[in-house]
Amino acid sequence: MASGYGLSGGPSRCFPFWQELLACYVVNTNTDDVTGAKKCVPALEDYYECLHHRKEKARAIELQRAYRRAEAAHPRENAPRPGAIRNLGLLDREEDTKDVLGTNRSITAGDGK
Repeated sequence: MASGYGLSGGPSRCFPFWQELLACYVVNTNTDDVTGAKKCVPALEDYYECLHHRKEKARAIELQRAYRRAEAAHPRENAPRPGAIRNLGLLDREEDTKDVLGTNRSITAGDGK
């Protein structure tokens, strides 16, 4: 644990988990017997997860894999090609926007259509 202070000067985001872990160690261990520390493993895992987000990252990766598998199994009909999606009509590329939308009218802020 570094200084214990967060970016805005208050306690860090993981400080409550650190306090919980420390309280568990104080209650379950003493100088002669440290076998009670095994009871603190869940608190230690919570603290490490707060610091490193390993479980959260693994879950996000697995969700992305599942999404990609489902998307590959059931492709969308009439999905736009990656090259067709170039802009939103915001960067003086009205002709690209017309091609994507399939319209012939001018797409500018001032024409009111």
